[in-house]
Amino acid sequence: AVRNFTLNFTLTNLQFTADLAMPNSKKFKSTEKVMYHYVDPLLQKSSIGPAYIGCKVIAFRSKEGRHNTGVDAICSYRDEPSAPRFNRVTIYRELSNATNGVTQLGHYNLDSQSLYVNG
Repeated sequence: AVRNFTLNFTLTNLQFTADLAMPNSKKFKSTEKVMYHYVDPLLQKSSIGPAYIGCKVIAFRSKEGRHNTGVDAICSYRDEPSAPRFNRVTIYRELSNATNGVTQLGHYNLDSQSLYVNG
């Protein structure tokens, strides 16, 4: 079976623009690809790595009066007896460690209070 979890975080050095709210815009698509470039390897190296399928950005949203950009993603993994068990607290800790205490995601700065993992 395939299961999903949500992943949310805020980028503090990406100013929100109206085209980020439009899933078919060039800005949305290019920013989405960058997010996959940074997020997928972190989850592939996590405790659910062998079961991890991927994430889909569902929205970029305005935060702090458009100065920051929130990222909402739905991620999927295989829930099989032989697969690693999903534990949202463990995934949160692993992502926190991999992002330098929820401060850095590649060349993006993160709001350290913004990481949210929900199974």
